Amino acid sequence: MSAPLIAGFVLSFSLILAIGAQNAFILRQGLRREHVFILCLTCAVSDAILITAGIAGFGTLAQAAPWFETVMRYGGAAFLTWYGLRSLWSAWQGGAAMELGESQRTSLRSAMLTVLAFTWLNPHVYLDTVVLIGSISAQYEDRFSFAIGAVTSSFVFFFTLGYGARILSPFFARPRAWQVLDALIGIVMLGIAWKLLVM
Repeated sequence: MSAPLIAGFVLSFSLILAIGAQNAFILRQGLRREHVFILCLTCAVSDAILITAGIAGFGTLAQAAPWFETVMRYGGAAFLTWYGLRSLWSAWQGGAAMELGESQRTSLRSAMLTVLAFTWLNPHVYLDTVVLIGSISAQYEDRFSFAIGAVTSSFVFFFTLGYGARILSPFFARPRAWQVLDALIGIVMLGIAWKLLVM
């Protein structure tokens, strides 16, 4: 394996590893075993499009426009703050909305719309994939290998998360586990939002 390919894989993996709205949703659907393949594929392909756009030069273009970074930073902070507070509220209420019940089965249409919103309406995703990965890729002469590594990382991560979640099913059969997950998600979301505001 070439150094750029490994660098792209590691960077991309580290950026999507943190628990976020998109990852939490995939984890939940994986635990419920609902529409796992199509949702994982949607997330991975969306990442591939954004990563490719960034490495192809859009990240550099974005950096050249001073207003872009500011808008994305504050927009991302607002989105993450809202979702973080919502997750903490869910944890406070008991996490009942995420219990593994057949009566709460999510339709494919609803699941797809939700995961697309988490992916494409989250400004933080653009900061990570388009701006950050796009900027760092410029350091490598072999940007194609860097892109392959970054895109491969996304596919590996989402399919591992989606299908690996069922291993945790016995643990998440307890409502308290969902409360802990919601609380953790909320704290992480607010932490990322804070970092965006003070960067």
